[in-house]
Amino acid sequence: MTEPTAPGKRIIVAISGASGAVYGVRLLQSLRELGHVQTHLVVSEAGWLNVQQELDLPRTEVEALADVVYPVRDIGSAIASGSFRCDGMVIAPCSMRTLAAVALGLSDNLITRAADVMLKERRRLILMVRETPLSLAHLRNMTSVTEMGGIVFPPVPGFYQRPQTIDELVGHTVSRVLDLLDLPQADAARWNGL
Repeated sequence: MTEPTAPGKRIIVAISGASGAVYGVRLLQSLRELGHVQTHLVVSEAGWLNVQQELDLPRTEVEALADVVYPVRDIGSAIASGSFRCDGMVIAPCSMRTLAAVALGLSDNLITRAADVMLKERRRLILMVRETPLSLAHLRNMTSVTEMGGIVFPPVPGFYQRPQTIDELVGHTVSRVLDLLDLPQADAARWNGL
C-alpha cells in the first residue's frame, strides 16, 4: 500500500475481537479530528464481527476513518517492520487472545507482529484489554506485557465527571488514551480537585 505523507505523528490503531469496538472507532474519529495524525488501521476477523454486531457500522465507514488500512494477514506490510517510523500503537479493544499473543511474542498476525515491533523498538504500546473477571493467565500476561514496556489500559470508566451518556464515558476514556500518546485534546475533561 502506498503511504500518504502527512505532518505530525503516526499512530497504529488495531481492533481485535473483544467487546468494545466503540473504543477503536472513537479513537480513529478523535485522531482524525486532531488533524495532524496519520492513522494506520488493522482489524482482526473477530474485530470486524464486533464492529458489525456492536455498532452496526459498515466496514467501509470504519476504514474511511484511517489514512492506511492493512489486512490482518498482511504480515509483509509496512507496520510489520521496525524500520517503519511511528509514534505509538493502540489495540482498542484488546482481546485476551491478542494479549496472550503479544505477551508471548507470537507475531502470528499483523496486529501481534506490529505490537511486537513496538515493544522491541521501545515505542508506546497501549492495550485496552477487555475481560472480566480476570484469570491468573490474564493477569500474568498483563504483567509480562507491562514488564516489556507496554501499557495495559483497561477501559474502566471514570465517574468523577458525572457522565450522562455512554458516549461521554467512551469519550473520556479515549481522551485518556490520547494523553498517553502525547496527543491531548483542548476540550478534554480533567479533574481539577474538589
